[in-house]
Amino acid sequence: RENPRMNIPNLLTLLRILLVPLIVIFLMDGEYLKALITFFISGITDALDGFLARLLHQKTTLGEYLDPIADKALLITCFLTLSIAEVIPGWLTVIVISRDVIILAGTFVLFMMSISFEIKPILISKVTTALQILTILLVLGLKSLPGAIDYTWILFLYWMTALFTIMSGLKYISVGLSHYAQAPPRE
Repeated sequence: RENPRMNIPNLLTLLRILLVPLIVIFLMDGEYLKALITFFISGITDALDGFLARLLHQKTTLGEYLDPIADKALLITCFLTLSIAEVIPGWLTVIVISRDVIILAGTFVLFMMSISFEIKPILISKVTTALQILTILLVLGLKSLPGAIDYTWILFLYWMTALFTIMSGLKYISVGLSHYAQAPPRE
């Protein structure tokens, strides 16, 4: 399971992290088609790194940390940049980022209180991530291929993404509180 050396799956994850500034530059310059292509390439590297890690038995602790960092870096920067450019509504970006900040803060508090816990993705968080990715893909598609995507779907997707983001955030809060409640009292 543990391979301390850098391997192909981890290099693909690092590539995904390195693509984030490029996507932001494309978004800031209004180069939505280039951003869409780069975002798509990033998605391919995400699928490929997990597949290769399992296939080649190259799962590492480094990869377990880098993969969610790469995902969050990509999604948060895309939501934030598109929101600043007034392409995505600000309220949706606030919901997406707030959920991640709350999860991070809760994890930090549990860690500081020496409460042991294991971070495992739950089904609703996987659906949330898929909806967030789909939102970015459709928005970039709408901006780079005008008329190819019905705007009504984007509005529906905004609300579905918001709903699932909130629900998954509440689920993580519930899980965090249960870890806190089950922890032995501190003296």
